[in-house]
Amino acid sequence: MMTVRVVGIAGSFNQPSKTRSLVHHLADLAASRYGFSQTVYDLNDVGPSLGSALWRSDLDARAKAILDDIVSSDVLVIGSPTYKGSYPGLFKHLIDLIDPHELKSKPVIITATGGGDRHTLMVEHQLRPLFGFFMAHTLPTAIYASDRDFSDYNVTSEALGKRIDEAVSELGAFFPLTSPALVAAE
Repeated sequence: MMTVRVVGIAGSFNQPSKTRSLVHHLADLAASRYGFSQTVYDLNDVGPSLGSALWRSDLDARAKAILDDIVSSDVLVIGSPTYKGSYPGLFKHLIDLIDPHELKSKPVIITATGGGDRHTLMVEHQLRPLFGFFMAHTLPTAIYASDRDFSDYNVTSEALGKRIDEAVSELGAFFPLTSPALVAAE
């Protein structure tokens, strides 16, 4: 039996990063709840060839490997910092290098971070349509986190924790044989 693979990508260069922390938190929870394997990347991991790549073939070996890992994953956790109401340009450029059919029917948890509540709808108005174009299955529960939801780059908000739990629970519809409720019933 093959292990389901969760890949997270945080569209941030900052290290440490609240966005990467959020993506990592979700990927860890999915991995522990369902027995998935998980890997999380950010734009630093993709590296500098992203900025000069016009085509996927222009990426260096490391960036190509990460993009291949993203498209071959079973589940994606997408996280974006919010800049002026949307995602960063280089994050979008990375996504632009993916062929539309490569994400078709893939479950995707969409998340975003921002300084305050002003950008709460970024996940619905920017990320959901973006991954809808790819015909991916964006899970119903999208997650937005603001600065107050973190302490030392760790998720500390109880309300955010509940939303994260809801989103991860929704993965059970895609992987019923690994769903904790079904495993416990056996």
